[in-house]
Amino acid sequence: MSCSLFEFCRLQELRTVRDFLFQNQSKESLEEKNQTEENELSWDTSDWESGWDNGDNKEEESTSLSKAEEEPPGQSQPWLQDCVVSLSPCADLLVVAREQKAVFLSAKWRTDQSGREEMTLAVSWSGTLSTEEGESVSSVIAIPLASQKRSSTGRPDWTCIVVGFTSGYVRFYTESGVLLLAQLLHVDPVLRLKCRTYEIPRHPGVTEQHEELSILYPAALVTIDGFSLFQSLRACRNQVARAAAAGSDVVPPPPLAYKKWGLQEMDTIVDHSSAGVMTLCVFDQMKNASILGGFHASVKGSPPAMSQFVTVGSGPYTGFYYAVEGNSQPLLSHVALAVASKLTSALFNAASGWLGWNKNKSEEEAAQKQKPKVEPATPLGIRFGLPDSRRHGESICLSPCNTLAGVTDDFGRVALLDLARGVTIRMWKGYRDAQLGWLQVQEERGDREFSPSASLPRRHALFLIIYTPRRGILEVWAMQRGPRVGAFTVGKYCRLLYAGYHLMGVNSVTSQGWQLHTQQVCLLDPTTGALRTISIPFHLALSDKKNERAKDMHLLKRLSAVLKSRDVDPDALEREAKSALLEIKHPAIKKQALESLLSNKNAPVSCLTNVTSALHDALKQQEADEVETSLLQLCSSHLKLLQLYTDIQQLQSAANTDVCSQNDSLEGLEEELSRVEPTLQRYAQLSFKPSVSFAQDSPDTPLSAQAFLTQLEVTEDGRVKVNRGSDAEWNQLGNFLFWGCLCGKSPTHKVCDTLQLAGFSPQQLLSLLMSVWLQREKEVLQKPVETVKQLYTLLIALSNMEGAVEESWDPQSVSPWWQQVRLTCIQSHNAAAALLAALVAHCAAKTSITSRADSKVERLPANMEAISQVPSAEIPTLRFSAVFQLQSEWEAVSLELEQWVVCVRQLEDMLVLQALLLVPSPQGTAGGAVVQCSIKTLLEGGTGGIADSVSKWVFRQNITPERLKEILLSKETEDEKKQKGDGGGAEEKRSHEEADRTAELLLAVCQRFPDSLSPDLLFAHCSWEYVVQWNKDPEEARYFFSAVEHLKLISSPHIQLGISSMMWSTFVVKRFSAAAFLMEKVGKAPKDRLCRRDVGIGDKAMTSFLGCCVQLLQILMEVTGILVRNQSSLSFMAFYADSAMEEVRAPELSVEEVWSGAEGPASIAQLALEQRGVHYPLVQHHWLLASILHAAMSFTVKVKPLSQFDSKGKNAFFRDLTTIQLMPSGDMDPGLVSLRQEFLLRVLTGWVQAIDDTFCSTSLPASTPLPSDGPKADWWPSLCIDLGSLLQVNPDILRRHLVCELYNQGLDLRAEEAMLQVEDKEVLGSQLLVLTGQRLSYSLLHSQNQTQAAMELLARLPPTLCTWLKAMDPSELRCPLVSLSKTSRLVSRLIEMLPENHAQYSLALHLLEAVDVLTLSAEG
Repeated sequence: MSCSLFEFCRLQELRTVRDFLFQNQSKESLEEKNQTEENELSWDTSDWESGWDNGDNKEEESTSLSKAEEEPPGQSQPWLQDCVVSLSPCADLLVVAREQKAVFLSAKWRTDQSGREEMTLAVSWSGTLSTEEGESVSSVIAIPLASQKRSSTGRPDWTCIVVGFTSGYVRFYTESGVLLLAQLLHVDPVLRLKCRTYEIPRHPGVTEQHEELSILYPAALVTIDGFSLFQSLRACRNQVARAAAAGSDVVPPPPLAYKKWGLQEMDTIVDHSSAGVMTLCVFDQMKNASILGGFHASVKGSPPAMSQFVTVGSGPYTGFYYAVEGNSQPLLSHVALAVASKLTSALFNAASGWLGWNKNKSEEEAAQKQKPKVEPATPLGIRFGLPDSRRHGESICLSPCNTLAGVTDDFGRVALLDLARGVTIRMWKGYRDAQLGWLQVQEERGDREFSPSASLPRRHALFLIIYTPRRGILEVWAMQRGPRVGAFTVGKYCRLLYAGYHLMGVNSVTSQGWQLHTQQVCLLDPTTGALRTISIPFHLALSDKKNERAKDMHLLKRLSAVLKSRDVDPDALEREAKSALLEIKHPAIKKQALESLLSNKNAPVSCLTNVTSALHDALKQQEADEVETSLLQLCSSHLKLLQLYTDIQQLQSAANTDVCSQNDSLEGLEEELSRVEPTLQRYAQLSFKPSVSFAQDSPDTPLSAQAFLTQLEVTEDGRVKVNRGSDAEWNQLGNFLFWGCLCGKSPTHKVCDTLQLAGFSPQQLLSLLMSVWLQREKEVLQKPVETVKQLYTLLIALSNMEGAVEESWDPQSVSPWWQQVRLTCIQSHNAAAALLAALVAHCAAKTSITSRADSKVERLPANMEAISQVPSAEIPTLRFSAVFQLQSEWEAVSLELEQWVVCVRQLEDMLVLQALLLVPSPQGTAGGAVVQCSIKTLLEGGTGGIADSVSKWVFRQNITPERLKEILLSKETEDEKKQKGDGGGAEEKRSHEEADRTAELLLAVCQRFPDSLSPDLLFAHCSWEYVVQWNKDPEEARYFFSAVEHLKLISSPHIQLGISSMMWSTFVVKRFSAAAFLMEKVGKAPKDRLCRRDVGIGDKAMTSFLGCCVQLLQILMEVTGILVRNQSSLSFMAFYADSAMEEVRAPELSVEEVWSGAEGPASIAQLALEQRGVHYPLVQHHWLLASILHAAMSFTVKVKPLSQFDSKGKNAFFRDLTTIQLMPSGDMDPGLVSLRQEFLLRVLTGWVQAIDDTFCSTSLPASTPLPSDGPKADWWPSLCIDLGSLLQVNPDILRRHLVCELYNQGLDLRAEEAMLQVEDKEVLGSQLLVLTGQRLSYSLLHSQNQTQAAMELLARLPPTLCTWLKAMDPSELRCPLVSLSKTSRLVSRLIEMLPENHAQYSLALHLLEAVDVLTLSAEG
């Protein structure tokens, strides 16, 4: 029983507090992060570092101390040291302030992982407190105010936060940051706020101290009476609450009454303490009179009452001030020092309007405009001090008894002052920047009961707490000259929080019967957020060497040292432990020693049993009134548990003589095992992979006696209760008790009898058995037949225990005993073990229920004999009762077995599903780890939980939508073959043998869940899963593409419409609008950097994303056309109503009968069916924009997409697709149409250039099919034509441009195909005539290998044609090297297209002749 430092609270959101208080500094550090990354959160420490390193004018410190004060690496920087911190004495409110900001943290209770309640401090308010310009917080204290209710037992009603500012203002706030009161008491900065509350006098004659709030300024000290402050704060809080409830303005309260003293004759003052009211004794009164007044001084009869103030600083180092209280006549000795005994007090007139503060509004405004009036201070001279010109005091901490005070200085010293005598009685060296606190410990009641002074009041011990941040050590010193009784190594950046006061508003009347729940000293660690307090036993203050407790503590320490040694002999350990336990006198220490021995891992079981037995016998021999009852019960209970542990260990090593009888139930169980054996083998192959594990984590690790004792408890009635701890401990205990029986190594009936005699609850034993069975699934599946038989025997044995199955069980209800087994199986993630357990429990329950029914039937003959003896008139009634009893029993059996049938079916379904989910994913695929499912999780997942799990598996397996469709179609064909019957068995077996393993497992799952995994539901969930994964990683554009592909495979238009609508509004439209605005801003396809900045994806991913958006909107348009009567996908321009009659009936969603109890969120399909219909023109409007964006990104065309639409079109973008918007109508502006036409022409040109990479620069034939995706896709021309018709651009212009571009690129065959769709052949012929002339001009005039025939032909040409050819510019041709045969075909087409009366018809004929001549010369 020594000092201990334990955590009682933890701070949450500590990093949030730091970031809020240091926002400006964090911004500066971000700007300067290139300089050094190590000082990201470090502050300026030059002041204290220079003071530490510069020791010229200071006393020297030891070298070891300076080494110990070096900052360890990795510890957080001392940001808390730059803040003003105050903790309420009730530890329910923490205030952290810096500069103008403050954060309030209030107490909250939460449940940890182990189920225990723990208190935390969480942020309840944060904000700025300063209202004057340039002021900052300089001091803060949190004062809890006592409740005035009669039912209060010492807890505070609320807590007031008092804040002092550098402007001199003192403001009072509530826990929620509401300002209650503000007053300017002095024009200098507030240095320190301190409070003194009522203390219950421990002895008669002790002066009763009144409550007081003291405020220290550099040259003044203000004191406020606690009673008046308490009443004022209560009234202010009530008035603020009334004003908030009524919605009116808060009336400013009148000023507080205070006393102000001007502290004189001291150079600087940095801290103070108010020791309260004191009275000099007669001797001190006469001594002072003689010293100050001389021999002839006179002395009054009654010494005056004075308030004592102690200050620290410099010149002198410590000062003592005394202020005379009341209007009593000052003594002669005080005349020179207390000239003005009447204090200057700022009293307010409370005669009228105090409770309501009834003032006129004009008076309030005038008072607000006036500058606050500051009353002058009453001079108060120093009585005496401790002069030391080189020493500067830093802080002073007053003891709870107001007689001692600890003072720290800049020399690294801690001085202990005796305030009554004004002298230093003790000094500690080497405590630089120390923080002080006091702890007053009351004597325990048990220590006074048998002492001679038991009738006297309990004693109190005083300890001084010193925290040294430089060394990270917290020390405890006994007062006044006692030794150091405790030391703890803590962090270097902690804060020692010592309030020095309790609740305000308590007096001698209201405090009767109260138990003040306050913490005296707390240590706050900012690195972990832990708030710890110190526990000090009273006996550490005793110095008597013959003290029995000290002797007992010595024996306990010696025993602890023996237990810690590793190489101790067991016999020596037993002798030492037995000797120590028998010699210790105090029961509490003896109990602690016994608990230490029982928890030691090195002590063998025999040692524990012998020592505990010896102590138990010694206690039995003592007299009854001297024996500690709790200690005797502890010994007897642990003896029982140790004997139980030994018995079970012996049974584990004994041979198993139990014979498992073969009956009908086991035969039925073997049939069930053979039926599910293939599924179990498949599950075992997929579930158990080779892995690395540690030996200490193995379930075969033997359970130590110490762990056995910690998990079990003997109740008062002698029964053994298992304390549920962690799952690992629970499973370890179950392994110890039952695994030997399940393996067939231990006699099952003997183990069960031993546990029953020990007093175990059958329900807890059943829970332990099920936990070990489910945990050892791998071992169970290795020998399923043997382990299942042993489990059957164990279940029968446990169910036959007293208290397992109640005799009064109502046959019309479900048995709670078997319901516990079902619940365990339902909640288990180990599907195979749970299924086997359910099968065994089903057979055991059937056997148990049948035996109970048989026993009742056997009693019927006796009942019949009794019936024969009754009158004949009553016989029918009795016979009817017996028959009704049998019928009721039959109904109970049916109800119980029906529950087991449903459970087994659910477990079989879950086993097949879990086997599918355990299929390993291909290497490199995403999706995370396999999710372990259970019946409970599937039921809680709602009707779509099964499909959701399978969709996640499809994503992990990276199965393409086409492959998934093939698997589902093969399932449908198999169902058809099964219905046909004849000849399908062999083909089905061959197909199963040839099918892929993954497809086979998926088919098996779909067969188990025909409704939950229907194709539409599965495709819908897969589509949603892929888009969710794409939203997590938008760079993976293939996820979005797969989502759209899955969406296309949904056959139900209602589900397809709902999924598309939800996908668009949830994931797509925000990113789609960002892409549109970015491209509108840039005016072209943006670069990768801009795409990542504004859209969040790269340029390539953005191109694919826009293509998927086009497909998604296309699906919406198509499915809307299907659902709406007389509405096709093409006739959409005149359609504006989305409320027409639907032709297709919505599908009805259903689930399997055994899974009908699913409760949870609605499935994706259900949500899809609940979606509203979309507005077709608005969808088409977005499809136009998406197509423009996709084309611009694919071909890097300069365009401002939103500028292609008028104001109505722009306003309609990115609206909800279910709403009706004002759409563009009528003819567009010609300028807008020309912009659209120019864009579409550029897209066509870009497509022709893209496909030229394949056909013009390679030797592939022109008939080679184009890809279905990307810029080379063959659907781009038709898309541009469709866009042109929608954007009011003449489609024929686009077709002619396409033909010209194809000929220009040398793709004559594709140009001839496109030429068939051109309507205005004459204009096209004129355009192609120029292109033909460019080709011929290149062949005759610009080709490097000109032939003689060509030169001769050029000479024979007509002058007009020759001049026209020379005017042509062949450089405009992108592919000038075209064969003459193709050019000849082109000229022939020209002549067909141009009419004979055309102006250029003759020119075309000349071109034909020239080409023919060139062709003949080339062939010759």
